[in-house]
Order: sequence, then structure tokens, then C-alpha cells
Amino acid sequence: MRRFVRSDLGKRIIYCVADAVRSIVYRRTIRARTLYSRQPARRSAPMCRGDRETYHLPGVFPVLSKFSRDLLLNTLLVHLPRCLKRCKCIVPNYLIISDIIVRSSTSPTTENGSLPPTPSAPKPPSPLPLLVQYGFYPAINRRTPSREVLDYIFAPPVHHNPQAPYALWGELAHKLENDAFKVEFALDLVEVFFQIVHTRIPLLNPQQFRDNLRLVGEPVCAEDVLHPALVATVIAWGTKFSEHPLLVADRRRPGNQSLLAKALVDRARDLAEALKVHRLPTSDHVVIGLLLEPLQSQNPEDPNRFHCFWVSASTRHLLDLQVNHKSVLTTISDPDARGTMIFAFWMACIADAYGSVFYRHKPVLDDDDYDIDFYTVDPINAEGGDSRTDPREQLEFLGYYRAAHSLARTARQISRNLWRPSTESDGVPFEVLYMLTSALSTWRDDFLAIVGVPSNFEGEWDFVSAVSSCASDATYHVMWVILFMALDDFGIKEINEVTRMNQPVTMVPNHAQIDMVKRKVAEEALHGALRIAGLAAVLTSNGYLRLDPAVMLASCIQSGNLLARLGRPEVSNIIEGLRQYSSSYEEAGEQATEMRRVYTQVRAGEAELQHMANSLVAPDAQMEESTGNGIQDAEMYESADYSVYSR
Repeated sequence: MRRFVRSDLGKRIIYCVADAVRSIVYRRTIRARTLYSRQPARRSAPMCRGDRETYHLPGVFPVLSKFSRDLLLNTLLVHLPRCLKRCKCIVPNYLIISDIIVRSSTSPTTENGSLPPTPSAPKPPSPLPLLVQYGFYPAINRRTPSREVLDYIFAPPVHHNPQAPYALWGELAHKLENDAFKVEFALDLVEVFFQIVHTRIPLLNPQQFRDNLRLVGEPVCAEDVLHPALVATVIAWGTKFSEHPLLVADRRRPGNQSLLAKALVDRARDLAEALKVHRLPTSDHVVIGLLLEPLQSQNPEDPNRFHCFWVSASTRHLLDLQVNHKSVLTTISDPDARGTMIFAFWMACIADAYGSVFYRHKPVLDDDDYDIDFYTVDPINAEGGDSRTDPREQLEFLGYYRAAHSLARTARQISRNLWRPSTESDGVPFEVLYMLTSALSTWRDDFLAIVGVPSNFEGEWDFVSAVSSCASDATYHVMWVILFMALDDFGIKEINEVTRMNQPVTMVPNHAQIDMVKRKVAEEALHGALRIAGLAAVLTSNGYLRLDPAVMLASCIQSGNLLARLGRPEVSNIIEGLRQYSSSYEEAGEQATEMRRVYTQVRAGEAELQHMANSLVAPDAQMEESTGNGIQDAEMYESADYSVYSR
């Protein structure tokens, strides 16, 4: 080996390897010329608009031994991933290295270094990832026109048939090869977003978004170009609920899943990551993060989950922008921008609290992290032409912001006290349990009659009011379900300590009071789960869950899991609702299947409860009184008149 290194050939090879590695690491031109080749090195196409050039090395590999060739390739491949992340100019180098690897692997040398007589045909390099093709070279940046962003959004699947690149997305997906159809399809998906999603998550100005989208005609100026990740997110939302013939054809598969819709969700998320939406605090990034969050999987056990990642990023952006300071908000002169930021903050505040309860982690915000007032809509100009009610104004008038914020503060208390290692190992202290049950009871007395499902109605009852009431009602009741599940998993600290010492439970000083609170939690949790099952049944019968952007999905999953573990037949209402959800959220169908499995096991005699097993009376007698569709009689519910939803 030393003799080889000291030889002229060895020195040339070492210089070539070092120069090739330096050219990649420091993004420089390869200086080494062809070894043992009389022909001059061929120049490749200039990379990155001609600001740099690079060279092929066609004569290097034929003279290298297998050891040296492997050493060079391994060295290049070690540095390649790091370089791909560092610079967009490295993509042409990636192509060259792929070509070198292919030629070296398909044209091996003989032992004496000469070329074989009949070299095999080179294989084409594997296709580059879409983010390399569209996210780095050519670059998609903040000022990329929306028409160019469509090329990335509607690009063929990564693994596709070259003869039919869009075949994986259904029989009509080949129309996406036509640019005019892409524009028409994108505009249709945008309208679906504003008709369905915007009514529940009113973060955007519809008219301003449409004006700046400008997919047809002259593009807008660079300052008004929509953020590419925002365009991708809005279009991804539209694919979840659109009944466009292309998507209908794509859903003609087992499970009624649209592969195009799933691909667009992934691409919107990948584009947001590539453009650093989660890292840079801007108003656009706040909105994008809040819209991306409910697009992700809502299954708590999903290994690829993004639970609360995007809402946490948006919340931190809001803190970096100091939107939580009233003094800063007053300096925003544009009323539309100020209203959007205030609404985004309250949405992030509420979503952060609820998400921490659903997915068992600490919230980002604390109660003393902000001093801004509740969201208020600026006075509407009576001379304006648009008489339609804005969703933000309607929700403010109905009192949902104040009620949701109050429940969010209680949710933060639940998360801070329950989702900690000491609680998991020792149990829930009774003092904490009593405080949480009192807080939930207080909220019920103050707000449930106002924002929950009412027993009688005056005036018009529309889609926003109906679904918002159901969501507020379900969110309150699911808090009892979550509290019950935590007690079943962790137990109560005072009882656990006595049990570990092998002493009777009656040795606990306040055993009677503890038992009474446990039974109250069990009764409220069962009542809440049945309540949510009834709401889900009514919403399912009206097809509303098919159009719900995951607002009630987490409540349905939590309640369905409890009913399944209790062996209650009302779980069938939740299962049917999740089946309807599954056309938009794949994990909903998986959750429905799991609930059915657990319910069957429990009915077969397998116990699912632990610490709370003795806190509920066997429900067999009540099961016989259930109605045919699994909904309990109306007397069992407070405010159980659901007839309004059939209007």
C-alpha cells in the first residue's frame, strides 16, 4: 500500500480524490483533469445560471483498482447528503456523481486495470426526489409565482410508470399534464376550501387571497405573491372535501382513499419545511402552521404523527412577533392584518391547550403569557357592498371565543398536572383531581347552556352554528373522558400508596370523599361519551362529518375508545361517524376498526379497565333500553333535541 501511495499513479489518484471531495464540500470547480486519457476533460453544462462550471472525469475510474474506486465513491457519498442540504448549487454535482457511480458500477475494470471488451449498457440514475427537483433546483422561494408552484404541487407521483405517470391517481389524473387543466383544477379546490374549511378556520381574507392567487392573466407584483406553502396548503385542504370528477375517480379504491389528496398533504408539509415555515417568525408562517396542523394525522398512536408540531411552531412565532403584548398590537395600522394576528393568536392559544390534553404533553402557553383582549371584529362599513356575515363575527357574537378560552385554561391545568412523570409513576393527587373536577363543573354552569347544543331554537340555525355548537359541546364532555382515562391509567396517589403497602383501601383518611369523586368522574365520563356518540350519530346522518375539518375528530376518537372499553353498543355511532370521516382522514377508518375489535373483546369477557374498573355500574340493564340505532333515549341527555340538524 505504501508503494502504491508513493507511486506516480497513487499520487494522481489521491490528488483526484481530494480535489473531488473539496469541490463538493466547498462548492468549487473540479480542477483535476482526466488521468491517463489524452482527450481533454469534457465540460458539462454550466450549473446555477452559469455562475459555476464543473467537469466530468471520464478517464479516472478505468485505471482505478476496485479498492481505490470504492474508496472514492464512499468518500463522495459520505459528503453528498451534507452538501445537498448546504447549497442548491450542488444538485448538478449530484447528477454527475450519479453518472460516475453508474458508469463505475456497470463498467468494471479487469485485474490489470484495462477495460473489459464488452461493457454493459449504463443504467439510468434513479429519479431525484421532488423536493430536489422543485424545492432547490430550480428554486421555489417566497416570491415564486403561484402558477409555477402548481408544477410542484401537481407533479406526477415519485414512483410512477413513465408511459402513464399519473395512473396511480386514478383514470382521470392524466389531465394534470395539461397546464390549463391544472389552473382550472386548482381554482376549484380553492373555492372548496373557502366554502368548507374557511367557515370553521377563518384565518384568510377570501377576496385578498383570490386577487393575489392570479393563476390566469398577468402575475401580481413580487410583494403581493402568495406564499407557496400557503397555496399548497389551501389546495391540499380542497382535495380532502372536493367532489371533482378527478378526485371521485381517485377514491374508487378500497377505503375510498384519495392517493392524490394524501400526496398533496405531504407535499404541502414538505414545502413548508423547505421554506422554513416552522423556523422563521412571520405572519404568513403563523397562518400556514395553523392551517397545516389539522391536515395531519389525528391518531394518537400514529408513528408518523405531527401532533401539535405546527400549532406549537405558530404559537412560538406569535410570541416572537410579540402578538401576545397589547402594546405591540396597537402599533399595527392595517386593521385586516391586526385582526388576522389577533384571531390567529386566540386560535393558537385554544388549539395549543386542547392539543396538549388530547395528546398528553405540556402546553406551550401559560395563562400569564399574554395580556391582549378577546378577538373583536372591527365595525363593518354600512355602505360596503358585502352583506354576508363573516365567520369570525358570527363566532364572536355567539360567544364561542370567551367560552373556548375559559375551557382552554382548564385544559392547561389538566395538562400541567396530569402529563408529568411523577403523576404517571405515583398517581393523581386527590387535591389535583378535586380541583380539576370543580373547574369543569364551573365551566358547565357558566357556558354550556350558551355555546352547547340548545334544547330549543329561535331564529335561523345554519351550518356554522350547528357544527360549532356540537364542537363546543363535545369538547367540554371529552374533558371528562380524558380525565377518566388518566385516572384509569395512573390511579389516585393516596390509594396507590396504601395499595403498595398491602393495606386495605379504607385506611386512606378521606377514602369516602375520594370514592365519591371517582364515581362522579366515571358518571360524567360515561355521560359525556354517550353525549358525543349521540351528536356523532346526528351529524353522520346529515353528512356533516364528511365536511368537518377534524374539529370533532379527536373528541370522537377519545369517546369511542372509552365506549369500546366499557362494552357499550353506542360505540357503533362513533364507528359510523369515523367511517364517514375516513374519506378525508385515513386514520379515522383505522380507529373505527380498532374500536370494533376492542368492543368485541370486551363483550367476550376481556377486561379493559384498570384503576377505574369498580367505579362504573355494569351497564347491561341500560343497554337493553337503547334505541335501535344505538342512541340512548332523550331523557338521558341534557338538551338532547337534535331535530334541528335535519333542516
